[in-house]
Amino acid sequence: MKILGSNVAIRLVISLLSVLLVSQVRADSCPEVNHEALAWLDKMSHSAREVSYQGVVTFQLGDDMQVMQISHSVDTAGTSESLTQLTGQGARVTRINHPLDCIHPGHKLLRLSEDIRAGARLPGTTGPQDCGIAGHYQFSVLEGERIAGRKAIRIIIEARDMYRYGYVMELDKKTGLLLKERTIGRGDKVLERFQFANISYTNENIPTDSVDVVHHASHPERKAHTGVEPSVDHYPAALWNPLWLPKGFMSTDDASNSAKRRTYTDGLAVFSVFLEILPRDIQPGEGVVRHGGTTSYTRGIRIDSKPALITVIGEVPVNTARMVADSVRWVQ
Repeated sequence: MKILGSNVAIRLVISLLSVLLVSQVRADSCPEVNHEALAWLDKMSHSAREVSYQGVVTFQLGDDMQVMQISHSVDTAGTSESLTQLTGQGARVTRINHPLDCIHPGHKLLRLSEDIRAGARLPGTTGPQDCGIAGHYQFSVLEGERIAGRKAIRIIIEARDMYRYGYVMELDKKTGLLLKERTIGRGDKVLERFQFANISYTNENIPTDSVDVVHHASHPERKAHTGVEPSVDHYPAALWNPLWLPKGFMSTDDASNSAKRRTYTDGLAVFSVFLEILPRDIQPGEGVVRHGGTTSYTRGIRIDSKPALITVIGEVPVNTARMVADSVRWVQ
């Protein structure tokens, strides 16, 4: 899921993926919910649609440190982002005029309804599965440090299970913008971190010249089923899925638009599953590469006697990626 810049972009834009339904929280069925923390996450999510800014961020994976310039503008046409590496190859990625009314999965999972924001009691049913993101993470709020000259509030996010990582976030007290984040693995090990070195709030537009890669926001419509049966070598996306996901993860894709990829988020973490049909069997085994908080897990399997290569890439522990890969099946 993540090349170098995309983790920063995901955190700063709170996910650039597709649409899903928001889970709400009920006070009596979720007694450990920290309502102050949820309100700050809600504010952080809205900041991506309300605040224009630019600054320099540092992004560290182990001993590898990258420095990047990021710009984000909001106007009546939508939101635009630009991310430029100041170290390494100097790659630049932009997204221009993303619609303001397009709310992606990370936003929706972190947002509260307008009634709740106004002070109404949190609704829902019963059981931890109905507690929204608070059913999978435990939150606490502390006074934060000063980041890039801005006063911050600290949100400590601890995973309630072994299938995801924890986070420590520092949010701008005034705007809710994410100024600093650490991804926390087993044993409280810091897997990766980023933070603003400097930041200014501005309404200047994102420049569009000398762009290396441009991502245009798209919203493909689901195509009607043609009734034609798939060939042995080409199965459409609707015919495969992982049958197991950690609780709280939901699809961000219109499944009819990608035969080879599925992407999932729980509002904080994101991972993708890739399927490649092989012309012949390969030797059994698995491959694992970990880079900071990102896991890349690959294994060859047989699905209904057909050889295939499954790859899971994203912000989850190795065991989570392995269990997701093992559960991939053809579905009718």
